[in-house]
Amino acid sequence: MLIRFALLGLPVLAAATYHDDVQPILKARCVGCHAKGEIGPMQLTTYDEVKPWARSIKQAVVRRTMPPWHANRDRSVPFHNDRSLTEKEILTIAEWADSGARAGKPKPEPEPVRVVWSPRPAPDLIVKVPKFKVPAQGTIEYTFLVTPTDLPENKWIASAEWRIDKRSVVHHMNAFIRPKGSSYVKDAPAGVPYVASKASRGARREDEREVDRRELLIGYEPGYAPIPWGKGRAKLLPKGADIVFEMHYTANGTAMEDESELAIYFATEPPKERVLTITPADTLFAIPPGEPGFASHTAATAKRDLTLLSMQPHMHLRGKAYRITAKYPDGRREDLIDVPAYDFNWQTTYFLHRPKALPPGTTLECTAVFDNSPNNRFNPDAKQTVRWGDQSWEEMNIGFMEVTFPAEADPDVVTLAGTTRPGAAVSPQAPAKPASAPRPNR
Repeated sequence: MLIRFALLGLPVLAAATYHDDVQPILKARCVGCHAKGEIGPMQLTTYDEVKPWARSIKQAVVRRTMPPWHANRDRSVPFHNDRSLTEKEILTIAEWADSGARAGKPKPEPEPVRVVWSPRPAPDLIVKVPKFKVPAQGTIEYTFLVTPTDLPENKWIASAEWRIDKRSVVHHMNAFIRPKGSSYVKDAPAGVPYVASKASRGARREDEREVDRRELLIGYEPGYAPIPWGKGRAKLLPKGADIVFEMHYTANGTAMEDESELAIYFATEPPKERVLTITPADTLFAIPPGEPGFASHTAATAKRDLTLLSMQPHMHLRGKAYRITAKYPDGRREDLIDVPAYDFNWQTTYFLHRPKALPPGTTLECTAVFDNSPNNRFNPDAKQTVRWGDQSWEEMNIGFMEVTFPAEADPDVVTLAGTTRPGAAVSPQAPAKPASAPRPNR
């Protein structure tokens, strides 16, 4: 077969076909979102489904808007779940679309790619949302659902997955493990959706460590797909602990009932390593009106040897860029992830291709940059001073990171610290709600 050389001198098959050339790319990079029940607006699992979209697919991959991937390769470590296409893959799709989007010799269609990554088909525990009514309009406060597990002994969770029902109205869902006796939303009734006060959500006993208060099991945001922690790794569900859902819905003009659920799979043998999510956050920033590049900082310092598995920057509609840098005890600095163009609609969790060893004293520095100027087309109101808050028209700076350490070790493994840019106000009061807060497309 003749080979034609194109952009950057990379070879592309002149007679690219769907079955020989395009289907493997879509299966590896696209079908996880563009399959039945997933977040993609159309299915791309068969030739008949793909062909009508050939031109649109070409435009999206050439412009690099799809598949969505926001980490700068030159300033980030390699990631296991990198969805970005190579130049050769982009040219192959473009060649195929331009040459008539031919099918080629039929082959068996691949099995649909499921987001679930558990090795077993049936979960050991399912926690359900009991038909939560989402109104067509209005602001919906964070809602909590407490589910007692009543476990007679400690259990290790090898994997978990969200099965989101009404994606169009789910802003995010977090599942927390709440140990027995925790002060976290301690007055919330069991089994009933409950709007907890900010005082109840922030309550903490003077001697209570974060790991004894709550631990993030798994979260869902637009664009999230779980990846295995790896053999011999698990999260701990202590005896008598509760599973607490933190649910945030956003009205989209149509009333709905959501019945999302969380599937949990227990480890079949004790793990060697415990997985823990750490959440350094800056809650005291104040972004001035019209500011196009406000920087907020937070950090976590390792108390012992740790291994870093994943990272997820989290901001809202004014989020512009995010970087996490490791500062090692010997003074070396290493950029772990650089996201120059943060996208609220695709809050990717970045799983390291090779987990990173963090010796004691390593500080993970998180820098969030916000655009509160009129040039930000998603900005709800450039005239407001913006502070920490739950809703999308407010802001957050959280660097979610999953780390591992020996399973039998004390889980109090990091020191968290948050700071603000010099001169920034530190009042925790929230900004006034804008008259009409825009909702980005999902």
